[in-house]
Amino acid sequence: MGSVGATTSATRFQADVCPQAAEDPLFGLMAAYRKDTSDKKVDLGIGAYRDNNAKPWVLPVVKKADDLIRNDPNLNHEYLPIAGLAEFTSASQKLILGPDSPAIQEGRVASFQTVSGTGAVHLGALFLAKFSKQIPTVYFSNPTWVNHNQIFSNVGIPTKTYPYFSAETKMLDFEGMISTIKQAPAGSVILLHPCAHNPTGVDPTQEQWKEIAAVMKERDLFPFLDCAYQGFATGDLAKDNFAIRYFVEQGFELCVCQSFAKNFGLYGQRAGAFHYVVASASDSSEAIKRIASQLAILQRSEISNPPAYGARIASKVLNDPQLFAEWERDLRTMSGRIIEMRKALKAELDKLGTPGTWDHITSQIGMFSFTGLNAQQVQALQEKHHVYMTKNGRISMAGLNTNNIEYFAKAVDDVVRNTK
Repeated sequence: MGSVGATTSATRFQADVCPQAAEDPLFGLMAAYRKDTSDKKVDLGIGAYRDNNAKPWVLPVVKKADDLIRNDPNLNHEYLPIAGLAEFTSASQKLILGPDSPAIQEGRVASFQTVSGTGAVHLGALFLAKFSKQIPTVYFSNPTWVNHNQIFSNVGIPTKTYPYFSAETKMLDFEGMISTIKQAPAGSVILLHPCAHNPTGVDPTQEQWKEIAAVMKERDLFPFLDCAYQGFATGDLAKDNFAIRYFVEQGFELCVCQSFAKNFGLYGQRAGAFHYVVASASDSSEAIKRIASQLAILQRSEISNPPAYGARIASKVLNDPQLFAEWERDLRTMSGRIIEMRKALKAELDKLGTPGTWDHITSQIGMFSFTGLNAQQVQALQEKHHVYMTKNGRISMAGLNTNNIEYFAKAVDDVVRNTK
């Protein structure tokens, strides 16, 4: 008896309709790092905090909250509501919008617990795609977090970019940014990083934020604010959410995506929140109810209900004044170490007389720094010196410590001098 299906394909999804996808570059970089057997290897790719011994750091306040939750005799593992843990979303609102936010006081905010910041961006993008009268174009900074383009493209929203990083100054191209935003059609979505811009580490000043808001209001543009680093950027929670508070105060309708991966170290717990804010109007109460109802349907079809444990940890800290104060100290510990590494790296490069200027290392902020190194230099760093970083020259400052910073600086000096 002949073999059945010998002349047929093993799948209906042939290469012409389902081609091989490229490996995610960041996770591919991580895999290469793990395979490297050198005792000098340095991981500057992944965006996760490391202590001075290059080890993951569980925040002391998170350990306390974890103990309290695990030892609670009433703990269970039942489903959360579709919108998530209520005490978590309400505390998240106050954290990201400010406890005295007029939007909260007037009941103009719909909040949903999400699968970290990625889930928040997806939920917001899906809502805009489904309920906008006309599908808007979303404008990203050039560059932006690599996942932004894929998330919005997957839900059918066209994308464009606005200038952001100046290769010449290695700081913000504010004129290019404003010029492009001024030309965006009314109703366009402008995606903004409120603090610690990923991947450049370059943020607008408060005065520049005010100008951005003024232009967006004049052009009737919709702010989509993606905040993954509140408190991690400067150690000051209120300073890091300035842009969000200002946009709300200026009367914008907007949405905010919030992640607790970095500032709580809850990377694998996937705790996040999405907040939709309607503008103050006579029908705002009715509008936010309708919007919340549709967000609930979208959430139900995507994940049914969000994971509980990470939200419980964050909620325990956010709602307890003593634990909250301890968390702020932990944030200052993390952000402070990053700032010290910036200073130390610049000092090492200056001491070596490395060609070029390196002021941007200390002018940029947050976990990441756009070094200005080109793809060839990045490749040379990996092949000659076992230093792993993304091809665009971005490094995670958290991967540097007092044990490897001199080695890294000498490696950078070598490739800058010898690789073009």
